[in-house]
Amino acid sequence: MSEQSAQSAGGGQPVPAEYRIEDLAHHSGATVRTIRAYQDRGLLPRPERRGRSNVYRDTHLARLRQIADLLDRGYTLASIKELLEAWDAGRGLGGVLGLVAEVDGPWTDEEADRISRAELDATFGGQPDEDAIHEAIELGVLERIPDREDEFLVPSPQELAVAAELYEAGVPLNAIAGHLRELRVQVEHIASRFLEFTTEHVFARYLEHRPPTDADAAEAATMVRRLRPLAQQTVDAELARAMRMFATRHLQNHLSPGPSQVPDEEARQVALPSRTIRAVQNLVGAESVSAFIAAAAEREVQTRTLDTLASYGPRENKVEQVP
Repeated sequence: MSEQSAQSAGGGQPVPAEYRIEDLAHHSGATVRTIRAYQDRGLLPRPERRGRSNVYRDTHLARLRQIADLLDRGYTLASIKELLEAWDAGRGLGGVLGLVAEVDGPWTDEEADRISRAELDATFGGQPDEDAIHEAIELGVLERIPDREDEFLVPSPQELAVAAELYEAGVPLNAIAGHLRELRVQVEHIASRFLEFTTEHVFARYLEHRPPTDADAAEAATMVRRLRPLAQQTVDAELARAMRMFATRHLQNHLSPGPSQVPDEEARQVALPSRTIRAVQNLVGAESVSAFIAAAAEREVQTRTLDTLASYGPRENKVEQVP
């Protein structure tokens, strides 16, 4: 059987490419076992039976590449099957794939960069710090490059530059990493809420069908392009407002004579470990984290107050009876 695509037969129309299953695996990057599993699950059309052999075509190769692309974008095999069945039924898949590409595309104009190990060491104190590099890789601030031990990929040069400035100002690396972990939890909560908000008020009408029609998916992709910058703009504006308010108050407290005092009725911000916030989020949901922590803190205060009062015992705290 031919492994080559489209060969002419006697100068006439091109002959469709034919593949054995081993050849199809080689061209698609999938294993033979995976191809057979896709056939059993209905993700891949059955091959043509010719004698004792199975014959695959370019349509099978294209389908395997589509499946691989959707898997890379985070889709499950069950959802991929729904999409492909809709496509096979004539509803089209172009709009859906366009929507997937739009959502999966970059959400920033920033471009990734590279940094050598020597440059990295020089930026952060001049001495190698394996623990700090391991933590930066775990956080995604740095990524290893295959076969390059002396160079790293930097997905966000701005984020690395901020870390360098903080370190130069005297902030320890472990404190920077801890702050980033806490900040990331809060930012992920903001992103989740923005998506819930826009889905409810904007995208619900486009996504009411599962999977959406080709036209609805195309319109939703256009809307994603329109709304993409809004989250960033809103966070920038609100962060600027909050920083102006809290920075002014913070400076006033430090410049005022005597010990700094905060009125009892004023809300205070308390930093909690990111693992604690994640545990609470898994327990009650992202939208209820603040309320749950506030209620838990209030209950703890009340419990300790009661324990303190009870510890006094009946010693001399008797109420004098008046005849």
